[in-house]
Amino acid sequence: MAASTLSQRAGVFLRTFRVFTSYKAVVPVICRCGAVLQSAGYNPKPLRLNLRDPYIPDKDDEKTPQWQKTAHYDRKLFGRYGSASGVDPASLWPSHAQLEDIIAEESQWHPPLEVMLKNIEAKAAEETAKRLAKEKLIAENMAKMPKMIKEWRQAKKESKKKLKEEKARKAKLLAEARERFGYAIDPRSPKFLEMVAEIEKEEKKKRKLLKRRLREEQVAALSSAPSSAPSSAPPAADDGADDPA
Repeated sequence: MAASTLSQRAGVFLRTFRVFTSYKAVVPVICRCGAVLQSAGYNPKPLRLNLRDPYIPDKDDEKTPQWQKTAHYDRKLFGRYGSASGVDPASLWPSHAQLEDIIAEESQWHPPLEVMLKNIEAKAAEETAKRLAKEKLIAENMAKMPKMIKEWRQAKKESKKKLKEEKARKAKLLAEARERFGYAIDPRSPKFLEMVAEIEKEEKKKRKLLKRRLREEQVAALSSAPSSAPSSAPPAADDGADDPA
């Protein structure tokens, strides 16, 4: 009973498969229930060339598109229709100028093996020279590093010292302004700036007087030093008389 039922189902499946494959493309699809056949309704027709009456565009006609008047389209027509296209095969070859351009392009983008090896060697030599120069520069800078660190620390120390002196000077000026005016004054006010200008003028005058005094002391010290005159020794007398001839 089971065998007869299975044979009937197999016969129905084969008949259905023959019907579908007779006029449509069949694609098997696997699902949970098993294999299911799907038919594709699209069956494209083969491309047939009309060699009896091919389409050859008229290049002298204004209605003909420009892309159908190019050499590329002529090559396409000759490749499709052959001699029936009416295209001269000699005109399909590139001209001398085009050949030179093609050769130049090939030599630029597809150089021979020897040229490629030379380029690789030159590039490797250039990279080696750059690496050696960089290593030399690093070695020189590393040799200068202790001196540079020392100078940087000295400059930083001087900068801190100068900043500290500037803060102390500003605090001193503010205290002097408070003592002069009797109240705390803004360091950006014109009164404070005027007072600072006066103090700087007085300090400049004091420095000038001190410099003049030092110069006068140096001149006095030079003038008070004993002047030593050069001493000339008397000529020595001859002890012996001239011998008679």
